[in-house]
Amino acid sequence: MDWKTFIATFGAIFVAELADKTQLVGIAMSAESKKPVSVLLGSVSAYIVITAVSVMIGVLAGKYLKPELIRYFGGGLFIILGFLMLAGKI
Repeated sequence: MDWKTFIATFGAIFVAELADKTQLVGIAMSAESKKPVSVLLGSVSAYIVITAVSVMIGVLAGKYLKPELIRYFGGGLFIILGFLMLAGKI
């Protein structure tokens, strides 16, 4: 295990996910259902699946594209989504 990569990934995702829509959904679901264990297990299960899909896409993209191109694409996508959110399209 590459601990440097593990810690960098954990830190980046932890900070990126703070107070995002996913957390707000978890808070709302826990408050409404009064079943925090079910909400926790559902949330963790969903995050495991979406993370596995993301990693697989990254592995495939890494075989055919340079890392810089992937970063530029990701950054550009965030900018486009930001503009769409500001314009009220999303």
